[in-house]
Parts: sequence; C-alpha cells; structure tokens
Amino acid sequence: MRDYAQTPLNIYWEMTQACGLACRHCRAEAMPSAHPQELTTEEGMAFLQQIPEFGTPMPQLILTGGDPLLRRDLYELIDEARRLGIGVSITPAATGALNRDVLRRLKDHGVEGVGLSLDGSSAARHDAIRGIPGTFDRTLEALLRAGDLEMPIQVNTLVSAETACDLPAIYELLQGFKIARWSLFFLISVGRGKVLQPLSAEGAEAMMEWVYQISKTAPFVVATTEAPSYRRVALQEMRAEGMGGETMRKSKAARGFGIRDGNGIMFVSNTGDICPAGFLPLVAGNVRRDRIVDTYRNAPLFQALHDPSTFKGRCGVCEYHTVCGGSRARAFQATGNPLASDPLCQFVPRIASVHFETVVTG
Repeated sequence: MRDYAQTPLNIYWEMTQACGLACRHCRAEAMPSAHPQELTTEEGMAFLQQIPEFGTPMPQLILTGGDPLLRRDLYELIDEARRLGIGVSITPAATGALNRDVLRRLKDHGVEGVGLSLDGSSAARHDAIRGIPGTFDRTLEALLRAGDLEMPIQVNTLVSAETACDLPAIYELLQGFKIARWSLFFLISVGRGKVLQPLSAEGAEAMMEWVYQISKTAPFVVATTEAPSYRRVALQEMRAEGMGGETMRKSKAARGFGIRDGNGIMFVSNTGDICPAGFLPLVAGNVRRDRIVDTYRNAPLFQALHDPSTFKGRCGVCEYHTVCGGSRARAFQATGNPLASDPLCQFVPRIASVHFETVVTG
C-alpha cells in the first residue's frame, strides 16, 4: 500500500503557462506565450529523472498547463518519462491543435490517459466559461476521437454558483461518451477564478449528496476535486443505507481517502517551483536546486500537510480528518493559513480524532 507521506499518487507538471484559451477560472492565469523562465528541455529532463527516486509504487505524471501541446519538446519529454517507467497522462486545451492526429500521436508515445474540461451542457454555457467561441464543439469532438482511440478519458467540470444548475444536464450529456471518470472541481477563488462565485457550504453539501446518488449508477467513476468532504458525505450516506465497514472500504468514494493537497499530490510549476498543489501556491522548493523526493518528504510545509493532527479549527478535531482533511487550498485562500479549516464544509465534529477503521465501522 502506498504511504502518501512518502510518495505522492500524482505529480502535476505545469509544463507551460502558454495557452490559447482565456478560461474565467484559470488558476495559472495562462497567457498566449510562455513564461521567460519556463523550464528548458534539459531542466525538464532532469526533473523527470528525479521521479523514480520515490521508488515503487511510482507516482503518475500528469502534464498540464496552460496548454502542454504548446511545448515544442512535448513528445521528447513524454518519451523520457516513459523510458524511466513513469505513467503519463495529459490535460490539453481544447484548441484547434487538439485533433485526431495529435491524439493518435499522444497514444503512440505512450500517454495513458487524457483529461478534458467540460463546464457547460451547451456551447453558450461552456464557451462563456472558457472565453473562446467554438471550445465546446472542439471538446466534444476530442471526447469522441479519444474514445475511438480507446484512450482513458477524465472529464473535469467546474462547480461554482454559475455552473451548479447545469451539472445534471452535463451529466446526461457525458453518458453519450466513452469516459472513465468525471471529476467535479469545486471552485477555489485564485487566479482568474476570483471573478466567479463558489457555492455556499449548504449548497456544496447538497451538491455532494447529489454526486453520491448519481455515483451509484453512473457508467463512469464520479469524483470531486478540492472537495474532500465528499468522502464524509459519502460515508454518512452509506451508513444511512445500512452498509457495513467492508463495503464502505471497497466503495468508489473510498479510493480518495487520505489524499489531499500536499499528501498524495505534488505540483511543479512551469518555472520549477515545488508546491503542494496547483491551487495551493506555497513554494517549498524548486527543481532547479532541490530534490523533489526530499522536498515532498521533509520540507516543513509538506510534513505539516501529511499530518492532519496539525490542522486547526474544526478540521483539526473532526472525526473524519484522516479520510478527508478538508481542502488545504481553500483554507489557505480563505484565511492565509493552509492548516486552517475548510470553509466549504458545514459539518460539526463530535469527537477529537479517529482512524479510518473506526470511521467506517464505528
């Protein structure tokens, strides 16, 4: 079993800040051109060569941006990662560059999965979020092409006050495509995302209850991003349905237990900064001078994020803090302290601390 305090499940590499879209919620505040201090090919290679130092099981590498398709050395870097035995997935922007030939080439170079964003059930809704007309149609085309190539697809969808009412329609639309996972990203108001409105704690709770209900019959995995309290909601719903501890442990919701920003997740920016997550832009090192394994395991910021007993307020005493732990990115955005309580969660803790086994069987 993977120890998330020692080895992340996913390493996200923001390969470039360059992107042809103008998404209203962009964390990276992407621009048409690359940052002048973007990691070079040689520096990117050196970073990749550090990843096997984590040992077995090795993290999955997720190439993101900006738009990773705008890196001229993209395939060279993918080839190096695959040579090193690193699994690679990619989240390209839905621009004219993302066509059938590019998807085929990505697959031929060993990319194991592709992530695409869909934030509306119609062109009017989606393109209003993405900022560029035609993005909706290109996204649906890419979903079809990737499905035809039998590439595992994750669809990422923004959850905010502006998109919440449209989520059932998006869910219905996605059932017509071959996707493996639908990830609902609960807005963190950073970067350009400050112009959008997050759900209230009450609205988020109701949304997570809906997510749990559809997850039971959905033809794909339904998960949440930056909303770890969904795990608590799912456990409460399963208990109400009379499920036992073993069934809970094997449930789809249990797959994310214990993972949170900086614990199971690590982010490397386009300029090499090492952070706990893309939405938690606290710098613990830089790949140009620091070893990623040492930073992840030993940097004080990461060590604090590994240990939920260091969390403050309700998240510090919550009986679900081992399986949930709250969004550290949202806590930081709201308070300036990544160890503070997640304001999206309205749960009132009943006991000080408990381990996973007690949570699912008690």
